[in-house]
Amino acid sequence: MTVLGISGSMRKDGNTAHLVRGILERCKAEGIDTEYITLAGKQIRPCIGCEKCATENWCAIEKDDWGDIAEQMLACDVLVMGSPTYYYDVSGQLKNLIDRTYSLFHDRQLAGRSAVGVAVHASSGNTRALQTMEGFFSAHEFSYLGSVLGKGAGAGEVMDDPLALTQSEKIADVIIRLLHPSD
Repeated sequence: MTVLGISGSMRKDGNTAHLVRGILERCKAEGIDTEYITLAGKQIRPCIGCEKCATENWCAIEKDDWGDIAEQMLACDVLVMGSPTYYYDVSGQLKNLIDRTYSLFHDRQLAGRSAVGVAVHASSGNTRALQTMEGFFSAHEFSYLGSVLGKGAGAGEVMDDPLALTQSEKIADVIIRLLHPSD
């Protein structure tokens, strides 16, 4: 896998999923391997602050979906992370995923990858949600490639946001140039 897209929306086919999958589809059309994960229907429990990860370099919480997703994050070259905006921030499910990556922070397991943030709002707040993702990328030493901000409340409405669609195409092109520099 080269590009991993994660939609932090609880709606499998919501606006966040549309934008994340759109970026992946453009990359895939250029021969880049992609993988997509939706957090909808996944169980990701919150970090319990046990600090066992400081010595084990892996989260001690078991029997949920975090470990499989973390393995895919470790296997990717580029992470496209998206979230709807809930009260001016990322979804709780995505925040749980982010918090649990603290277990990968101690020995910088995610460092050296590249990242893209995608945030969608109904009326406002997506810049704050994006800042949360940017903080995650920065802490884990990702190279930040840019972002996509979209507007849409009802299913598929973001596909009527020309700026978000243009940003998605441009950011996909950045990923393509990064992974296929001679093309």
